[in-house]
Amino acid sequence: MTALHLTRRDPAHNLARFYRILIVQDLFGQWVLLREWGRIGRGGQVKAWTFEPEREAVTLFARIRRQKERRGYAAAPSFHGA
Repeated sequence: MTALHLTRRDPAHNLARFYRILIVQDLFGQWVLLREWGRIGRGGQVKAWTFEPEREAVTLFARIRRQKERRGYAAAPSFHGA
């Protein structure tokens, strides 16, 4: 399983957001990329994509990570898994 938890905080603008990305294999052998995002301390929205080859999920994972880091998100210091 590949997992990443990002946060973005800006107290001056009352901004406290999280973004979580996971790659897991389902019971049928397909790879699923799960995205969850929202305000820290609240339930977030979830979206999932299914891929046949794992490399497609990994490629999208890397692209989303770069995009979020450009927007000011950084790895959460105490993330222990989903």
